[in-house]
Amino acid sequence: MRQNFAFLDEHSKKEIRRKTLKAISIPGYQVPFASRELPIARGWGTGGLQLTLSLIGQADILKVIDQGSDESVNAVNIRRLIQDTTGVKDTIHTDAATLIQSRHRIPEVPLKPYQILVLQVPLPEPLRPVEPSERITKQLHADKEYSGAWLRLFEQIMRYGSITDDADYPVLVDGRYVMAPSPIPRFDNPKLEDNDGLILLGAGREKKIYAVPPYTKVASLAFEDHPFEVESFDDVTCRESGLTGVYMDELIDETTGETYYMTNDTSYMIEEMNKEGSVK
Repeated sequence: MRQNFAFLDEHSKKEIRRKTLKAISIPGYQVPFASRELPIARGWGTGGLQLTLSLIGQADILKVIDQGSDESVNAVNIRRLIQDTTGVKDTIHTDAATLIQSRHRIPEVPLKPYQILVLQVPLPEPLRPVEPSERITKQLHADKEYSGAWLRLFEQIMRYGSITDDADYPVLVDGRYVMAPSPIPRFDNPKLEDNDGLILLGAGREKKIYAVPPYTKVASLAFEDHPFEVESFDDVTCRESGLTGVYMDELIDETTGETYYMTNDTSYMIEEMNKEGSVK
């Protein structure tokens, strides 16, 4: 039996593309879609994968990353499925890719106007921690009633002295919709604003698609006396490359027990290490 290009049938891809266009037209708004069955389990990237399969063309160059790595099990399996059903070229270089699918990270290299970044999202509803009802959260979004999201952040300040959300930190998109940016670290939140590329977010299990179009205003929720702050890595250095000021993983050397840091975006680290004289 002949396999359809990009696995999904053409009617499915058409429906997903139509919902994607609606999401782009209303930045930050969660658009319901008929999530399809795929040969991977729901919760492991089916929403992002359906976006990628509906958009990819034969001339595209694909990059798939999982928490900064091109070689994790999740990234390898998703890339293999896409390549087996499309035959498109792949790359580890962010600049060379036209379509990037990512789990939990926005690449260190800024997106270009010709690029689309697809983020996998497990929980797309930013109001879910304060409201379990889908019907009520829809009404709250319609009324622009986000006091629950603000109250949740305020309670963290009262209890711990600061906002403790380190990932999936809520943002206000285009001054209208509060959005869950997927479990990217706070370090990546500023990359959402005024980006040259198109950012799409897909949640297969929750059957939602939403988007941040290019050059859109995106502001992380914060208070005047407790402004939004990202994780700082200016005072630590990547042990492998000598880089600083990028998002890093804190690791422990199993031999010495020493704590050290390594650049999370592995392809960016390799590119910088290959630039003569740029790192130690």
